[in-house]
Amino acid sequence: MSGTNLTRDEARERARILTVDSYDVSLDVTTGDKVFRSTTVITFACSEDGASVRLDLIAETIHEIVLNGNALDPFEVHREDGLHVKGLELSNELVVVADCAYSRTGEGLHRFVDPADGEVYLYTQHETNDAHRVFACFDQPDLKATFAFTVTAPDAWQVISNEITPDPEPVSEGVARWGFPATPRISSYITAIVAGPYSSVTDVYVRGDGSQIPLGLHCRASLGSSLDPDELFEITKQGFEFFEREFGTPYPFTKYDQIGVAEFNAGAMENAGCVTFHEDYFVFRSKVTDAVRDARANTVLHEMAHMWFGDLVTMRWWDDLWLNESFAEFMAYHSAASATRFTEAWTGFATGRKAWGYRQDQLPTTHPIVADAPDIETVKANFDGITYAKGASVLRQLVAWVGVEHFMAGLRAYFDKHAWSNTTLADLMVELERESGRDLTAWSREWLETAGCNTLRPVFDLADDGKYAQFSIAQEAAADHPTLRAHRIGIGLYDLVDGALTRRDRLEGDVVGALTEVSSLVGVRQPDLLLLNDDDLTFAKIRLDAKSLATLTSNLAALDSSLARALCWSAAWDMSRDAEMSPRTFVTLAANGIGSETDIVTVQSTLRVSHSALDLYVRPEHRDACRRQLIDELRDQVHAAAPGSDHQLAFVRAFTGLVTGDADLDLLAGLLDGSQAVDGLSVDTELRWHLLRRLVVCGRADDAAIDAELARDVTAGGQRHAATVRAARPTAAAKAEAWSQLVEHDELPNALQSATIVGFMDPDHRDLLEPYVDRYFASIGQVWESRSSEMATNIVIGMYPALFIDQSVVDRTNDYLAGDPPTVLGRLLAEGRSGVERALRAQAADA
Repeated sequence: MSGTNLTRDEARERARILTVDSYDVSLDVTTGDKVFRSTTVITFACSEDGASVRLDLIAETIHEIVLNGNALDPFEVHREDGLHVKGLELSNELVVVADCAYSRTGEGLHRFVDPADGEVYLYTQHETNDAHRVFACFDQPDLKATFAFTVTAPDAWQVISNEITPDPEPVSEGVARWGFPATPRISSYITAIVAGPYSSVTDVYVRGDGSQIPLGLHCRASLGSSLDPDELFEITKQGFEFFEREFGTPYPFTKYDQIGVAEFNAGAMENAGCVTFHEDYFVFRSKVTDAVRDARANTVLHEMAHMWFGDLVTMRWWDDLWLNESFAEFMAYHSAASATRFTEAWTGFATGRKAWGYRQDQLPTTHPIVADAPDIETVKANFDGITYAKGASVLRQLVAWVGVEHFMAGLRAYFDKHAWSNTTLADLMVELERESGRDLTAWSREWLETAGCNTLRPVFDLADDGKYAQFSIAQEAAADHPTLRAHRIGIGLYDLVDGALTRRDRLEGDVVGALTEVSSLVGVRQPDLLLLNDDDLTFAKIRLDAKSLATLTSNLAALDSSLARALCWSAAWDMSRDAEMSPRTFVTLAANGIGSETDIVTVQSTLRVSHSALDLYVRPEHRDACRRQLIDELRDQVHAAAPGSDHQLAFVRAFTGLVTGDADLDLLAGLLDGSQAVDGLSVDTELRWHLLRRLVVCGRADDAAIDAELARDVTAGGQRHAATVRAARPTAAAKAEAWSQLVEHDELPNALQSATIVGFMDPDHRDLLEPYVDRYFASIGQVWESRSSEMATNIVIGMYPALFIDQSVVDRTNDYLAGDPPTVLGRLLAEGRSGVERALRAQAADA
């Protein structure tokens, strides 16, 4: 894979002998559209006089390298993996002048030209270690330093970095220079430069003592009218008030900018005081549901939590990546539920993020939360559901165990002791143990150092009078990961009374070992619904007994708790994924219950997994009938939902993604051309593309329709949609064209690559995709070697033949893995294979 791959051992050795004081980085982005000039002055100490060291740098051309006043020959110093410098002194100054390439992959300094107005926009993305694509550095988290950036750019631009933006100084006609103050001591991966004619809105957060934090919101000028600053500033201020109070440490930086940027690979990035967001999740061009706004609020709060945990106090190496991300994940949901209008945030966690964690933890490549990260390639593969969702779930359980006040007191001590430095998990555990009085050694070993997901199921006998004669909770573990853990759970007993499923009683206790007796339930009348892990305290799959499942099939919406409903939906879906329940039964449950589900987050997540069940888990001979059942219900709900409501929009989008019949396609065509209408439904830009895509997939719209829609939407979003729809045309020629763009050529930027993959892999085009199964396995080795990490991973995951639920795909993958491919590539393929194997088991249960 292209790029450098720093190892943990090398990082430790550099940290042993080096202390970095400062970076003075000058970037000139007026030198053309391919490269920019990067000049770096690094001051650092070395404990071993005469030592040699490697600096990280990826550059097109190196013009000058000067060590302690002595010019070095770039041809001798510069190698593929960086700069190899010899003869260090105890105190050193290194100057590197280079031309570095702009990125179109979202790594390093990314350059984007807005098709709406031709304006140029730049932003950096340095996590995990891509800062050395922009300037020479020791690109690892524990060699912190101060960073002073100077940027030369067009004078009409805005330039934003980690510190407050200074007034620009004129350089020449149309060119200015911004000299930013030095940052505090931070890691290279959270440095940032954002530049271009961004549209901006400013505000301040005023603390109780009257001091202020300057706030900024920024997006491309062509999106400025869609920015909604009121809600974003409200969430931001609520977050600051919550975190400063709970963490006991003032916000550590001078200001807080949040910027929506184009062609971003992640959801957001916690650059110190300069947070970048995937603009699609930050600025909404069309109507979105409150589920989407909830997710945006969560992302805002997640990145803000990182300002303390990750930026102020930073992990020593990426082994503790989980702690960085899990903490921010937990605090985002905790603060959203406690301090914002999104009081049901934990419901979304249960149906969305936590489900991601369960899926990841059941893959053959699962790993302990504390993962071994010997090098950067491994780290990048570990940005997964274990690191984020399982870790946050486990932290939530830890908070419940030690008590929230003790947990927060431990954090306050941790921030106070380790500000501006690097730590490991042990440093946090020391403070939590001190504050709570609990020994966390066993907890850490059981939860953080082992992999795999437990399953909890009720085991009971009933007396003749319908009361429990015996009740236990069985705990199971996968054979490959046999750890049985201690779980603190709630047990909810719900009865159906006058059409409502109401909690009669709730017990709380510990589940330990393979079988835990619950004597307090003996003699208690069996409820209509028994819900293990009520209130979602632990990380474990739960099972529903036969009576509970029967109750839910017709009455799930009667539950008055959104979190309880989410747990039931999740349990039913998980039983389908594990082939313990027919996937057709799950689709029936969805068809019966989705119209009455009030929580929009749960509605959208349930519709999404129902579509997955149809595509992957329902047997082909049952698929059409099962699809019609869901389509019929969605058609009814489209018209029954309150006009203009979030539910109506969710039902329309789900309905559109499923339909195949002429009458339904006529409705979609009518909505698109305006000849038909649904009361209250706004057919805006995003919905128009969604409608057109389905019409194209089904052969009801052609190239002219795509061209016409793109002419209406001459934006970056329009280009991405058009790429998806073109790749989704139901012809062999269209698939061949997309394959050529994706695999045989490398000109597509990251956003268009992802969009094209989505259209190419349309589930309704299995017959057209079948010839590409062998071509996939013949191509991925070369793709992996020649593309950057992000671009290669997108292809390997996105184009894996997961739609072909057949043993031949498993066998083909096994054959490839037998050839000992690179470790991370092998991991991704094993995960794809696991999905096919799971679908085969589910289809067997659907027989």
